[in-house]
Amino acid sequence: MRSKFGVLLAAVLCVTMIAGCSKKPEEKLIVGLDDTFAPMGFRDEGNNLVGFDIDLATAVGEQMGVAIEFQPIDWDSKEMELEAKNIDCIWNGMSRTPKREEEMTLSQNYLNNRIIIMTVPGVEITSKDQLADYQIGTQAKSSALEVIQEDEVFYDGIKNNLSEYPTYDECILDMQAGRVQIMIVDEVLGEYKNNNLDSKFTVSAVDFGEDFYTIGFRKQDTELCKRVEDALKAVCDSGKGAEISEKWFGTNLLLEME
Repeated sequence: MRSKFGVLLAAVLCVTMIAGCSKKPEEKLIVGLDDTFAPMGFRDEGNNLVGFDIDLATAVGEQMGVAIEFQPIDWDSKEMELEAKNIDCIWNGMSRTPKREEEMTLSQNYLNNRIIIMTVPGVEITSKDQLADYQIGTQAKSSALEVIQEDEVFYDGIKNNLSEYPTYDECILDMQAGRVQIMIVDEVLGEYKNNNLDSKFTVSAVDFGEDFYTIGFRKQDTELCKRVEDALKAVCDSGKGAEISEKWFGTNLLLEME
């Protein structure tokens, strides 16, 4: 005969097992990013992922009550990574473009950036027409490259002098080596890199205009996009967003969310 204690213990174990089996898995948002794009998302000296978008996405995850998993990806293949469901969104200083609006569901713009022209010491650019006289570098599949290519006449005039790099870090190395005199780049990245270089580059007075950052989701994931937008707005309204921006840029660059 089983003792009362044995029956009670079996019941407790049974309830525990059922509770364990029925426990819902932790909800997770997998964020795809280029881990060389400082200061938005990059590796520090300890190989840890850090950056403005890392801190902002983490704060949004806390607001949503979900875990954020950061997944470094090949930026050239970001759309394929998203469609293959290897990631849930692309969040790493990604610019809003007409092409991306067609391919993805994009969040509201959360930061205003510019596409700027940076030059090595001794080179001054006062007109875009002068760019044809120099060797130019930018990142492949970047918003800067898309902006350059939008003006077909202008692009035809410089394309033979334009080199596309896998990362901006490689472009900067070629500038320091004298193989490239000009870099066309996102302002947030260019200024951040410039502040950490011994020999500074010059930011030209002329630029390629405003460049708004957004978060990209699969076309069908409109509900997820709205949830992230709502959480981002809450983070900004609380003052936490401004605190993160001040940490990385010294000022609040975040746009007001509707």
